[in-house]
Amino acid sequence: MNNLLFLGNLGAGEIIVIALIVLLLFGGKKIPELMKGLGKGVRSFKEGVNNIEKDIENTTADQDKK
Repeated sequence: MNNLLFLGNLGAGEIIVIALIVLLLFGGKKIPELMKGLGKGVRSFKEGVNNIEKDIENTTADQDKK
């Protein structure tokens, strides 16, 4: 899988241009804060998915016992 799913057919040049535009829009000081918030969001999403999976497993285990 050579391409990332959400990037499609973007090459290295296009990714660099996008990164420069983001840098110009948000500035160098704001980007770490944005990445920190994004990381917290991803972590929260993963925890939610794991909790749902555990709930499903517990429900199926309870139904198997009956």
